[in-house]
Amino acid sequence: MRSSPTAPSALSRRHLLAGLATVPLVLGSAQRPDHVDRPAPPVAVPVQGSRTVLLRRASLVLTMDPGIGSGPLGAIENADVLMRGGAIAAVGAALATPPGAWVVDASGKVVMPGFVDTHNHLWQAMIRGGCTDRDLFGWFQACTDPQRGRLTPEALHSFVRLAALDAIQSGVTTVVDWVDIFSYDLVESYVRALAGTGVRFTYAMYPPEPDGALAAKVKKELIDPEPLGAFQIATHAARSAESHNRAHWETAQELGVMLNSHVLERPEQRADDPIGVLSDIGALGPRLLINHAIHLTDAEVAAVAAHDVRLAHCPLSNMRLASGIMRLADLGPRGVKVGLGLDGGTNDTSDFHALMKTAIGLQRARTTEAAVFPQVHDVLRMATLGGAEVLGLADRVGSLTPGKRADLLVIDPAALNFAPRFDWIGQLVFNARPENIEAVFVDGRPLKLGGRLVDIDTGRVVREAEAAATRLRTAG
Repeated sequence: MRSSPTAPSALSRRHLLAGLATVPLVLGSAQRPDHVDRPAPPVAVPVQGSRTVLLRRASLVLTMDPGIGSGPLGAIENADVLMRGGAIAAVGAALATPPGAWVVDASGKVVMPGFVDTHNHLWQAMIRGGCTDRDLFGWFQACTDPQRGRLTPEALHSFVRLAALDAIQSGVTTVVDWVDIFSYDLVESYVRALAGTGVRFTYAMYPPEPDGALAAKVKKELIDPEPLGAFQIATHAARSAESHNRAHWETAQELGVMLNSHVLERPEQRADDPIGVLSDIGALGPRLLINHAIHLTDAEVAAVAAHDVRLAHCPLSNMRLASGIMRLADLGPRGVKVGLGLDGGTNDTSDFHALMKTAIGLQRARTTEAAVFPQVHDVLRMATLGGAEVLGLADRVGSLTPGKRADLLVIDPAALNFAPRFDWIGQLVFNARPENIEAVFVDGRPLKLGGRLVDIDTGRVVREAEAAATRLRTAG
């Protein structure tokens, strides 16, 4: 298996919290570098004690579980969050400090579940900001297709690692990566890059052959051994590819995973009849995730709702490519499970706060109604528990319910772009930016602390991605 010179030691990552003594750590703005562009040394975490972490005295905890907090987001003021063994152990006021716990002072901060990115293409980091005057098809022709064919395992590793780390520092704790990278050595490099960052991930693989042998091999050898990894079968639903779509659906059923398809991103794709194809092959149902779904008819909206099909909404990418606006205001009230997606190179950044704000703003612009779905509480839920529901992971992540995995964020509102306090819940959507995220935990392990990634030389990650992009473009 190939390794990257910047890949963190699997042993050090998995045992980062093999034991932590009771060490107070204030996650304050003073720990940020003076300038975000200035290279800074990696953040290190003390290693002694037990894998128990107590976030003490958070000013606001959004649990996303109305059963343990108030309102639709399960809000609790002045509360603690206890993580033990990678899971949420307790949430509440003045929790007892377990022996040997690492105590993090979260006073003045907001704690909430991590963001669930339901649709991405991380390798496209190499073409960020590219082809800005193109629609979807023009962007494929000028940006995506020429670059994809030049990828090497080493270059791919650099781009995926860069984009995954950017997503983590922006608060993403779970990502679904839709990938049409075919050869096994490229897939292997891709998966190693994802797993090495510590993010929880789902690898949605487009199998080039209808027999599903490569997909089964990838799942068994590369994904199943990763404790934070999951697998899906990806497809492009269209009449011209119906036999391939059927084979993909059969492979997904054999492997016990979801089918993940792009659907009606552009109006021209109406001729492909993707919803009709997915219906004809028997895929409509809760094991189907469709991305974009912008140009659905009334009948298709009704069919998606009736069959509990899951949707990934990518509003920033859809705007960038002039693709249109999803009928979210029609889908949400019907109970359709919708998550948010960054969608790779055409999202340009990994800013989930901008994604939430845009998901609200586009519906208001489309309908000229401020009361239209989604409201702030709706979009915060879509970004967390809603995304987990879309992926069938709501029993594991998406809320700070005791027993679930400890994927969470600590956000500092004491910032020029956020303060003063008026309505912190609303400000999380309309004011916050990635730099307000002080800490990110995945499975109880800190991936970001004090506003910086843990045990990562970001300067080196950037330099290697720049060098790889330069080599590929020069070769082209």
